[in-house]
Amino acid sequence: MTKKHVILTGDRPTGKLHIGHYVGSLKNRVELQNTGNYDSFIMIADMQALTDNARDPEKIRHSLIQVALDYLAVGIDPEKSTILVQSQIPALSELTETYLNLVTVSRLERNPTVKTEIKQKKFGESVPAGFFIYPVSQAADITAFKADTVPVGDDQEPMLEQTREIVRTFNNVYGKQILVEPEGYFPPKGLGRIPGLDGNAKMSKSLNNAIYLADDEDTIQKKVMSMYTDPKHIKVSDPGHVEGNTVFTYLDIFDEDKAKVADLKAQYQAGGLGDVKIKRYLNEVLQNTLKPIRERREQYAQDIPGVYDILKRGSEKANKVANQTLDEVRDAMGINYFK
Repeated sequence: MTKKHVILTGDRPTGKLHIGHYVGSLKNRVELQNTGNYDSFIMIADMQALTDNARDPEKIRHSLIQVALDYLAVGIDPEKSTILVQSQIPALSELTETYLNLVTVSRLERNPTVKTEIKQKKFGESVPAGFFIYPVSQAADITAFKADTVPVGDDQEPMLEQTREIVRTFNNVYGKQILVEPEGYFPPKGLGRIPGLDGNAKMSKSLNNAIYLADDEDTIQKKVMSMYTDPKHIKVSDPGHVEGNTVFTYLDIFDEDKAKVADLKAQYQAGGLGDVKIKRYLNEVLQNTLKPIRERREQYAQDIPGVYDILKRGSEKANKVANQTLDEVRDAMGINYFK
């Protein structure tokens, strides 16, 4: 029997998930799950979220169940994938502490992803220590489950390289091939990041430019009708630009009728196709895509205790796997004193 690959992936619970998450990762996770070729561990990374939200734990507690609902709504199946809560896996903290002794401060300072995120969050000189070392915590998450496949965006490659360095260092120092080097699984080119409604390169809660998986029909329609198009396309008869036009970017991603999209682009560029008409068409496309997701979400939301039970069972299963890895790590280091 062929051994399955092991996936570790997840999200920080800092709010509901949006269609950018769906395109960039969630849809991909469901497809990988349904191949039957992977053991998938999908983590709600609440401890990582607390590294820059420690003074607002209620935000994390509330968002935890919202993220879980979004997972279930898009088709992540708790019978096929293990959905776990990071804070409920104590072994991860000990693995993080162990790996910290194998990483220098200067190496963490050179991590491009950390440098970028510190700048984006405007920490200045007040970077929380937990945030600074979160690449090491991520390495603990990945190696605890011996994941060899990590679905991520291109911007996360430096984080994976940090994990691979830690794996190589540990295995070399302690003379045992205990830990597994992971490889990234990247979305197809052009689908790693979806722009915001305002044309901003990033869709995010903080920029208030996102369509959420939980949005109702009216909310989606209002957001679509407010979308950024071509500021120079003032009259219907004016030739329009499709490059950088958010409506057409979304149609390229969500509309399976590529011939129709190509035809609409040609009409728009030639003049004679108005923004309102293409926005109405995009609204139809998005409604068709998101309606079944929203309906499944509403169904799961009627039994919140049942959702917590899914998280509890997944975390218990994950605990057994992580504890086994921790036991092997202690053995390799010679610190399983009372075994």
